[in-house]
Amino acid sequence: MEFNVYENAVANYFSKLSISKMPLVSWDFYGNFYKKTKNSIGDASLLNQIVEQNKWSTNWAFQDKLQDDTVIVVTDANLKIVFASKNIVDMNGYVPNEVIGNSPKMFQGELTCDIISKEISEAVNAKLPFDKIIMNYCKDGSLYKCHIKGYPIFDHSGNLTNFIAFEKIAA
Repeated sequence: MEFNVYENAVANYFSKLSISKMPLVSWDFYGNFYKKTKNSIGDASLLNQIVEQNKWSTNWAFQDKLQDDTVIVVTDANLKIVFASKNIVDMNGYVPNEVIGNSPKMFQGELTCDIISKEISEAVNAKLPFDKIIMNYCKDGSLYKCHIKGYPIFDHSGNLTNFIAFEKIAA
């Protein structure tokens, strides 16, 4: 009997309170951080496999680049995409499997500057690094300015094996 009185009093008290339910925001932050970290570790592992397979003569700090929201795209010597980091979806809506096997020109369109595109092509043909901002297209057709730092990659014998691009949305 005493417990019923107590239970009724507690229920009565809480029924008169105005309580707003709030989401547990910290879980959202943790979930996003965990996903980003998991993806960057997986991407760094795949990139290191590409480095070993192609016997790159240079080493890159992939983990650092992936943690600062840089998208990494690697092409073969013929400019076919062989790797795109998972965070590419945040930049342009494409998932890596949708871009692998295509040319980076898939991101260009009518409003892409022909002069900048030509400058990038000339650098690639000359096997030189480049640093350009170019207008690209998202999967949904919207535009974004992409800051690209591209580099030719050579093996230990000096043969061109790949190109690597570090990309961010330009301000």
